[in-house]
Amino acid sequence: FEDLDHVFEMIKVYDGNSSFRRRIFRVITVSRQATTEQLLTTALRAFHITKDPGNFYLTDIYASEDTRLAEVRLTDPLPVMNLHRKEGKRPAVFLRFRDRDNDSGEVRVYPGKLQVSEAYCTVPVNGETTIADLIREALIRFGLENFKCEDYRLSEILLDRGVTERVLTWDERPWEIVKQLGKDSIRQMELMRFYLQLKQDPHGPNLALFVGNLPPNLSQRNYENMLTEFLGKENKFSSIGPIYYEYGSMVITYEDSNKAVRALYILRETTYDDKHLLVMLLPNIEPSMVPQGVQPLLVFVNVKSGGCQGLELISSFRKLLNPYQVFDLDNGGPLPGLYVFRHIKDYKILVCGGDGTIGWVLQCLDNVGQDSECSSPACAIVPLGTGNDLARVLRWGPGYTGGEDPLNLLRDVIDAEEIRLDRWTVVFHPEDKADDKGQQPLNPSGSTSEDNTQIFVMNNYFGIGIDADLCLDFHNAREENPNKFNSRLHNKGVYVKMGLRKMVGRKMCKDLHKEIRLEVDGKLVELPQVEGIIILNILSWGSGANPWGPEKEDQFSKPNHWDGMLEVVGVTGVVHLGQIQSGLRSAMRIAQGGHIKIHLNSDIPVQVDGEPWVQSPGDVVVLKSALKATMLKKNKIKRRNTEPSILPANGEGGKSSDDIDATMLKKMKGKMKRRNTEPLMLVSPGAQFVVAQDASANHNNTAF
Repeated sequence: FEDLDHVFEMIKVYDGNSSFRRRIFRVITVSRQATTEQLLTTALRAFHITKDPGNFYLTDIYASEDTRLAEVRLTDPLPVMNLHRKEGKRPAVFLRFRDRDNDSGEVRVYPGKLQVSEAYCTVPVNGETTIADLIREALIRFGLENFKCEDYRLSEILLDRGVTERVLTWDERPWEIVKQLGKDSIRQMELMRFYLQLKQDPHGPNLALFVGNLPPNLSQRNYENMLTEFLGKENKFSSIGPIYYEYGSMVITYEDSNKAVRALYILRETTYDDKHLLVMLLPNIEPSMVPQGVQPLLVFVNVKSGGCQGLELISSFRKLLNPYQVFDLDNGGPLPGLYVFRHIKDYKILVCGGDGTIGWVLQCLDNVGQDSECSSPACAIVPLGTGNDLARVLRWGPGYTGGEDPLNLLRDVIDAEEIRLDRWTVVFHPEDKADDKGQQPLNPSGSTSEDNTQIFVMNNYFGIGIDADLCLDFHNAREENPNKFNSRLHNKGVYVKMGLRKMVGRKMCKDLHKEIRLEVDGKLVELPQVEGIIILNILSWGSGANPWGPEKEDQFSKPNHWDGMLEVVGVTGVVHLGQIQSGLRSAMRIAQGGHIKIHLNSDIPVQVDGEPWVQSPGDVVVLKSALKATMLKKNKIKRRNTEPSILPANGEGGKSSDDIDATMLKKMKGKMKRRNTEPLMLVSPGAQFVVAQDASANHNNTAF
């Protein structure tokens, strides 16, 4: 690769002053012979910016520092070779918006809750245009010219870190707002929107607050008394509910918006058991706002999965979709989003995370489904975890790399087919022991009854023995140093090291076949000499391995994840596990059936969908769950180019993203009713619908 260093150069790209201060950049790799146009196109692609490259330019960061003068623009010939360099650092450039060269442009105004047919309107602006002018022109373009301008307000929505809203004053200048954002961060400028709203909400003044981090499983009266004590009687809520008892979370509603805002700030400063309460102001989405035949998309992102990829995705989806339909799972989990969509009769879910994240969302759906209009929305996946076994089976891939255009991910959700996923109830009933109740799961996601019976829902697989023992060691190591486990490669390396230690150390699972008794569909199964058994619902385990192996002639039927059957396989030890994961061998096929009972004679490591612990002696029963899951399976279609299409600097040639959207719409005709060029149903802050790409964008001006 040393020879390539003489041909290619890695360059850090900062998209503004704020990004430079925060040390947030993207790295691009370009030829040292690249032209300025090629360098600019690559930089724009790194930030998924599809606007006309003629509106942007690049400057040499270190040249500006050396000369103490204005920023030095990159020019031909050989802009890469002419970059200033600092010892031990990669060359760095600023991506800049041509604000001085653009005295005018276009901004997009979105209609919020206004009942209009357009998803947005595009309004020409210049340095003299005020917010009052913009409101007046937007009303005309939305066909609302007969309404009073004074009854409306315009808000600036920023989507960079979370969703923030600022009501603009009438004398502010929108084009100056855009240009100032561009100086701080081109990405933030791209993630900013103007929303037109009535000053008085026609859907009523009710405001809902989601409150979490309270103790679980208290009575409604106890929760009401606790919140009243925190808030004071003068700020008491109008109603409470639903209450998610096992999570210690609930929704409280106010009829007075001023009182709701006071309560929001009071509760955010409140602590219980040394933990701050989690408080969110929830958006209101009414079914009447969703056109007939349309499926809105609810997006959940686990920002802690996949390194920084979760943060990148949540920003991208908040730009492409409406920000209020994209939820950060680190902020209240899936419950707030499911509550907001509870009255929508037909919608889809996109889960960005690992297998554990998908299980979390499905578990919350189980708990709130009976109170929702849509009890089992179809779920798609963007795999961000380490294993991603369910995502692999459903063709969503081994893991999101960051190279795919997020808009293409949304297209894949549209094209995906619905498929059923069997789910299973795993019941652990330990033997009665006065002095030993056995270990509890490290992060219990099941329920426990008075007789110490524990119940879990299994989506993927259930392991007993050596597989669970390794999983437990890995889990403990990650709990001790979570910051070290931020890449798939590192995680797999840790697994390998732990496996090698197991080979030479004490064998806790030796002669496992003597420590358990297995019954399948009421028949006793004689176990071979194994150190572990794995019960499979899906044919992917351990980051993509298939323990069941390829199809062959035997007494077993061909398995799938909707046939009401489980597959039981055995592994002889750590070496066998490694051979299965590397594809050299399959596991030992033991049984196949729909009802499994296992008796444990001693303390044995177990894991359900990657959640491990040591289980005390007793009975384990695996039976078909009444809970259903509808998943989305990615279609086997040739994926279009994963990079966004960018027009050349002269605006001619190439294929724009608008052309791609038009092609996509033709494919969707008859499946969904769309207006304009909407590739997906996107809910705006007031649940009006907006488009991801503009088929009528004028590349001579810049639209935001």
